[in-house]
Amino acid sequence: MTAAWAALVHTIDEYTKDLCCRNWLHEAWLLLDEHIVQLWTLRIEALDDRYRASTVDDDGQALAHFHRLPGPDLWWWRRHPRILTGSLGRSLTSVGAVGIDADAT
Repeated sequence: MTAAWAALVHTIDEYTKDLCCRNWLHEAWLLLDEHIVQLWTLRIEALDDRYRASTVDDDGQALAHFHRLPGPDLWWWRRHPRILTGSLGRSLTSVGAVGIDADAT
């Protein structure tokens, strides 16, 4: 039982660490000069679009069961993967996340 819990915590921790990378970009954007922002805006927007396409907006309901959510301006925290696979998918599904269950196909 403790091994299952440890696996869940590790999985959620890894996912939230990845989301924190986007937090860093959000925070850095405010500090960068205009030239750098212009150079990177299209790339960041394209990545954001890809993230939106591969995730479901559930207003953070699933992830909030495992992690305290930051403010609403950090929209990426209010989404979860569209394809629910592996231990992250099982964890999110267990708290009501709806998506495509790749493990069942």
